[in-house]
Amino acid sequence: MSGMTGNVEMQPEEDHLEGGGSSYPKRCAACKYLRRRCAHDCVLAPYFPASHPHRYACVHRVFGASNVARLLQSLPVEERGQAAETLAMEAQWRVGDPVYGCTGIINSLLEEILAAQCELARTRAQLDMVAAHGAQLQLVQEAPVHLAPPPPAHSLQRPGGHPHVAVAPMQEEAPFLDPDEFLDLDGFGRSS
Repeated sequence: MSGMTGNVEMQPEEDHLEGGGSSYPKRCAACKYLRRRCAHDCVLAPYFPASHPHRYACVHRVFGASNVARLLQSLPVEERGQAAETLAMEAQWRVGDPVYGCTGIINSLLEEILAAQCELARTRAQLDMVAAHGAQLQLVQEAPVHLAPPPPAHSLQRPGGHPHVAVAPMQEEAPFLDPDEFLDLDGFGRSS
């Protein structure tokens, strides 16, 4: 089964003759690295061609030749290409970052995702608050103001000489809330 993964083609190469009329097949990167003859049924040859020696060198350095060969032999043929690609990528990251390997980049990407989710939640809360504030203002502006009819002139004077003045009730403007006052996003995404 041939497939393309990343930039490396995962299909067996044809056997080429090395050195003109020699009967020995061209060695794969693994056999070249280990300085041995490449057998016709070499399990590593299809996945570690001679054209990519550094790829196998990283895999050998991290996992070891016998472990890689044993792992690939234990898998069905159709899964070996993906396994070899996974081993190569993990080895490449492990050589580049011996402490964290590929988990270092995975963790930094997860932190970026969490920060983006927090920012999205804060932005959505602000949008909801602005929409609610706008709806309140629209209701206040559309609501008819009912003023009490002016009292008759003879009732404007109260006993004691103080005039009675009718005042329309004041309608307060809805306060604009800051989302940071009620949103606690510091703990967003953390498991308790």
